[in-house]
Amino acid sequence: QVQLVESGGGLVQAGGSLRLSCAASGRTFSSHVMGWFRQAPGKEREFVTGIGRSGSSTYYRDFAKGRFTISRDNAKNTVYLQMNSLKAEDTAVYYCAARGRDDFIILPFPREYDYWGQGTQVTVSS
Repeated sequence: QVQLVESGGGLVQAGGSLRLSCAASGRTFSSHVMGWFRQAPGKEREFVTGIGRSGSSTYYRDFAKGRFTISRDNAKNTVYLQMNSLKAEDTAVYYCAARGRDDFIILPFPREYDYWGQGTQVTVSS
């Protein structure tokens, strides 16, 4: 069982930056592929980026490439999302999620993730 807690959201002006953190409980963090998703009001939850178990592989949606960076620190049981050049359309609740221990591929589908945090609100003012 993995419990995830996000932090770092807030209100920022367009063009600004935020760094989200997701702290995981338990001793198996390094065994889980991690992902960041977001959900805007009235829209479906969408994949933003994911990172492999060792941190050596990543996968970004096109809108995140060049602006967002995912990283993880397995010693601290934490995954990060650095977001730069934020736009109004980045406004959403951001969730971190973990795949099961036997799953080692980064996938962009919410149904493939077994554990979810409660989310953190990111609001970008234009």
